[in-house]
Amino acid sequence: MITITESAQNEFTSYFEGKDIQPIRVHLADGGCSGTKLSLAIDENRDGDLSFEQGAFTFLINKDLAEETGKVTVDMTQYGFAIESENMVGDGGGGCGCGSAGGSCGSSSCGC
Repeated sequence: MITITESAQNEFTSYFEGKDIQPIRVHLADGGCSGTKLSLAIDENRDGDLSFEQGAFTFLINKDLAEETGKVTVDMTQYGFAIESENMVGDGGGGCGCGSAGGSCGSSSCGC
């Protein structure tokens, strides 16, 4: 199940104003040194997708990912969309020290 807060719904309404409304996918995206994280993308319905309607919008999520995440909530913050799930998903990163007191990655693949 996907829940969209009122502030997120308002942001989607603003984004699609004057445009054809397209389905919005919840998916796992590469977060760099932070690991994979839930993200949003405009997409089409595919085999193996679950579809949730909220207002004028259709939200898609792969069935396997939906089982892994449990309930998903999409909110709008001052920094953009925040996608939270009932269960932790993704790999949590590769030990990068971004934002830590040392602030060093210890890895050339991290983009700190």
